[in-house]
Amino acid sequence: MAKIKITKTTVEAIAPTDCDQIFWDAALKGFGLKVTPAGSKVYLVQYRTGGGRSGVTKRVTIGKHGSPWTPDMARAEAKAVLARVTQGSDPAKAKQLDRQMLTISELCDTYLQNGTGTKKESTLSTDKGRIERHIKPLIGKLKLSSVTQADIKKFIKNVAEGATAIDVKTKKRGRAIVRGGKGTATRTVGLLGGILTYAVELGLLANNPVKGVKRYPDKSNERFLSTAELGKLGAELRRAERHGVNPKAIAIIRLLVFTGARRGEIERLRWPEVDLVGSRLRLDDSKTGQKIIPLNHSALAILTALREATSGKGFVFAAAKGDGHYVGAPRIWSSLRKRIALSGVRLHDLRHSFASIGVTSGTPLIIIGALLGHSDHATTLRYAHLAADPVSAAAEDIGALLEKALSPAVGADCEPTPNLSPGS
Repeated sequence: MAKIKITKTTVEAIAPTDCDQIFWDAALKGFGLKVTPAGSKVYLVQYRTGGGRSGVTKRVTIGKHGSPWTPDMARAEAKAVLARVTQGSDPAKAKQLDRQMLTISELCDTYLQNGTGTKKESTLSTDKGRIERHIKPLIGKLKLSSVTQADIKKFIKNVAEGATAIDVKTKKRGRAIVRGGKGTATRTVGLLGGILTYAVELGLLANNPVKGVKRYPDKSNERFLSTAELGKLGAELRRAERHGVNPKAIAIIRLLVFTGARRGEIERLRWPEVDLVGSRLRLDDSKTGQKIIPLNHSALAILTALREATSGKGFVFAAAKGDGHYVGAPRIWSSLRKRIALSGVRLHDLRHSFASIGVTSGTPLIIIGALLGHSDHATTLRYAHLAADPVSAAAEDIGALLEKALSPAVGADCEPTPNLSPGS
């Protein structure tokens, strides 16, 4: 096993391989770093109990590289652990006892505090909701060390059947409506799997009990508006405009239709991010980091009209009061969609509809992914089945050309008519 000087520079320079790697610090005996094939880097300390070479070798996980565990902090913790060993303590055994006492609820709290990495605030908000509404009520009291695959199967079944369904008042005018269902069960057990993977990385679990549990197909993101439904929506937006519905909400909805952007990207849009000359939005931050969104003629016209009616500073859709942005679009959308029988359609489904129209018109998936700002091509593959119509049409066109090429000219295959007259 290699010996290195464990510093921030050396740790971040180590690349993962096909198997676990362990590096020991050249200065502090017993202090080490484990690098997994997945790229996780975890500080640890190794020691012997019982004295001398005949003692039992044990290891204690200190923590994952990053906040809060820097090399210096991890080295200081390793010194503290080794000091307890010299005093006759067995830190690994003590940690095992602590692990046996840790509950799923406590693990979730630790995960939210230290294990979420670079997750966006919107994603964290969704995670917190699933933890508080589903995970903690159903399995929060279970000891981490006792969770089995059978517990996970029961958990996903209970969420799917609505065991956590609830309708409660949250604010003066707010409500939290939790229905459960198969899609919710699948997404929540996916989050639970990530939390338990975090526990494995910390050395709190040997294996992840979520692994191998069959999940329900998640079709929640496959709702696309048809051309007819888009026609109804357009008519409803024009009607709402005539009846004085908040123009900011109408403009936001239209921009979601014409750009395929996420709701937050449009709601929080600032004028410095709008490039009318270059026909694009240059977002400083999004779910996938900095992002450029091309503006077609329709989207450009909406923003040009807004620019002419505003100061061109701050938020494009500024709140009526305060320094924030307008947040009323979801409420207006809820009212509009009910009028045209689209009660199950979310604002986010306008993004999927943008993609579906592009795919069915023959736009390659790689271009659709670029327009939507997908960082992973696999995310765009959910729309692959929509390409069947243009593919079938292309096959039909090619077949017609081939048939024409193979078909003889009129009369070309006719044999000369034999002369059957008398005396021939």
